[in-house]
Amino acid sequence: MSGAITVLIVDDEPDMCWALERIIARMGYQTVSAPSGHEVAQLVERAPVELALVDAKLPDMEGIDLARQLRQRQPGLPIVLVSGYFYERDTRVQEWIRQGDIWGFIGKPFVLSQVRQAIEAVFASRATY
Repeated sequence: MSGAITVLIVDDEPDMCWALERIIARMGYQTVSAPSGHEVAQLVERAPVELALVDAKLPDMEGIDLARQLRQRQPGLPIVLVSGYFYERDTRVQEWIRQGDIWGFIGKPFVLSQVRQAIEAVFASRATY
């Protein structure tokens, strides 16, 4: 990939966006954030993204529905679901990963290393194509 890599963060909690923005910026990536699914369409029109971190529960839609919309708009976009509502071993999460709706999962509360590992794994897998 050439140019700066941009990561989309979709979460209705300002503190969560702030924390994820700081972690991702320290990894050398740019970020764009949205507090709702409705605002995402406008953001991705203006700035293409290479990864999306999407909260499972948004004020205007379910995160999995937004993930599916993003994948229709940009096939191949890796999407990591971030949630305090679901758990990684939840059968729904495993099914979404198996179906390709999401690339991975990060549970809330998370530690810095979990976010870094998930992002590094996404970009490492994309570099092997």
